Amino acid sequence: MHRSPRSLTGRVARVRAAGTLATAGLLLPLLGAAPPQDAGAPAAADQKLQGVFASAAAEYHVPQSVLLGVSYLQSRWDTHAGAPSVSGGYGPMHLTDARTALARTVRYDHAEGDARGDDARAPLKATPALPEGGELPARLTTLVRASELSGIPAEQLRSDPAANVRGGAALLAAAQKRLGEPLTSEPSDWFGAVATFSGADDAASAATYADDVFAVIRDGERRTNDAGQDLALIADPAAEPQPGQLTRAGLRRADADGAECPRTVSCEWIPAPYEEFGDGDYGNHDLADRPKDQSIDYIVIHDTEATWEQTLKLVQDKTYLAWHYSLRSTDGHIVQSVKAKDVGWHAGNWYMNAKSVGLEHEGFLAQPDSWYTEAMYRSSARLVKYLSKRYDIPLDRQHILGHDTVPGPTGGTIPQMHTDPGPYWDWAHYFALLGKPFHPTAGPDGGLVTIDPEFAANQPVYTGCTKSGEPCAPHGSSAVRLYTAPSEDAPLVKDIGLRPGGQDSTTGVNDMASRASTGQQYAVAGREGDWTAIWYLGQKAWFHDPAEQPASVSAKGLVITPKDGASDIPVYGRAYPEKAAYPAGMTPQAISPLPYKLLAGQRYVVGGRTTGEYFYSPTFDTSSHRVVRGADAYYEIQFGHRVAYVRVADVRVLPSTVS
Repeated sequence: MHRSPRSLTGRVARVRAAGTLATAGLLLPLLGAAPPQDAGAPAAADQKLQGVFASAAAEYHVPQSVLLGVSYLQSRWDTHAGAPSVSGGYGPMHLTDARTALARTVRYDHAEGDARGDDARAPLKATPALPEGGELPARLTTLVRASELSGIPAEQLRSDPAANVRGGAALLAAAQKRLGEPLTSEPSDWFGAVATFSGADDAASAATYADDVFAVIRDGERRTNDAGQDLALIADPAAEPQPGQLTRAGLRRADADGAECPRTVSCEWIPAPYEEFGDGDYGNHDLADRPKDQSIDYIVIHDTEATWEQTLKLVQDKTYLAWHYSLRSTDGHIVQSVKAKDVGWHAGNWYMNAKSVGLEHEGFLAQPDSWYTEAMYRSSARLVKYLSKRYDIPLDRQHILGHDTVPGPTGGTIPQMHTDPGPYWDWAHYFALLGKPFHPTAGPDGGLVTIDPEFAANQPVYTGCTKSGEPCAPHGSSAVRLYTAPSEDAPLVKDIGLRPGGQDSTTGVNDMASRASTGQQYAVAGREGDWTAIWYLGQKAWFHDPAEQPASVSAKGLVITPKDGASDIPVYGRAYPEKAAYPAGMTPQAISPLPYKLLAGQRYVVGGRTTGEYFYSPTFDTSSHRVVRGADAYYEIQFGHRVAYVRVADVRVLPSTVS
């Protein structure tokens, strides 16, 4: 892991900067076909997987809407080509077999290698991905149980979507019987069975999961899955939850006391230790009083690079790091470990740490088919909406940041910055769940574009997911690639901060040098045929943007450009106060420009305005902690893949539509 930008020594200096945890994955083939659709299925639906749900529902006496609703919340009816999810779940029903899926797990720290743009990564900690020996939690072994109940071999449940759906139906029927409920045709009678299907060991998580499934059943859904099959769930407004059915499930009560979460999610309080150890060292966060002492301006989205069990061990390690929230893949359960008022060590940039809340999602960046579940996406979106409202954080890509868009605080730290959640996080779907879908806000003359490729169809080639230089499995992506000219034969744009020697950018999955991501906005620098150019890292960058499959939508807003008479202006990775703002006895933090130049004639989208701040907290004793505020003001801008800052005194602000 890399060192903090703060003026600190020892472990405190080491741990305050890093963020993401550790990696895994296993790819398996998908085989098998589905039986024909029965007469009761919607006419517009595909005759394959839709029919599978109908026949499996009839075979196990499970309401078809319940089976479809559970599958939608698990996988949105996707098959993922037989590859397991981040928690070892397979197929449309997300039947879990974690020992098989994660048997060859390798753990990596994104702080090493990833940000260099190569594919070499260093091991994080010698912590096993799964407990060695003994029993796994029930939520990680549902496929094994489904095999026992249905008689279908485990390998077939992993690889054959038709078998997978039948196995899920067998699990639901068994859960219904175990709760003493009849196998009726009324969806409302199945609330308890749906809740326990999640595998959650606490009543709140199970109930929240079932509430989401029943919301899908009531509202209905229709979607084309990743295998190109059209599926439909006809809305059933009469399907009402029956939470009383859960009383016989014997689930524990999670300790939600102290947790800061919306009521619509399952949330538990497992605190990170604020403890002193060693010679003046302490971990693993800082006590503060936000937003009273300083505002919270950002939410940073991470993936854990670790399993759920390992994630919880690490956040409770006083010698490691801490973040505010962790989210579980199987059911979206949330654990809060640091109060929002306090400062977590998660972003790799002390200014960003002091101004943000960090969310770690169970997942692996470099495993494209270790997919994120719909349950986790929905739970995360509800938490972000809650935090946004509570702390007045705008719901846009310049305030809801990926860890991969947090800037290096100084030029020397740029190669060390993290790259999660990476190109396989579905930002378009996430922002739709936030109630802020990306759409055009102007005509072609608006002056800006919002990056917005169709996730499933957008499949740029990445390398290095499993071995350096080798192509990753084809997969939908949120990112578009940027070239120096309007041609895929042209060189990729370079990042002189990432590679000071001027080396070429690569297609590595962790190389952020020539990549723009869904939801990010840039000023248009030119158009030619099927190509659009944007201003990016002080240069003109081109991406393929054909009318028949656009990668962006038009937008308008405010942009900055260097003030009149300036040939270029500096760009910063943090918005620190001027030297005169610091009190006597406190060493001023350097205002270090990044190695880029923002040139006259170029324009960059404004994310917000702020005055310089620095959170001074060098010791375990909080009596000396204070926030230093300056008079110097900054604009946050979308400068490259990462955001950056410019001084207000250095720029002019213009409407993007000005010629």
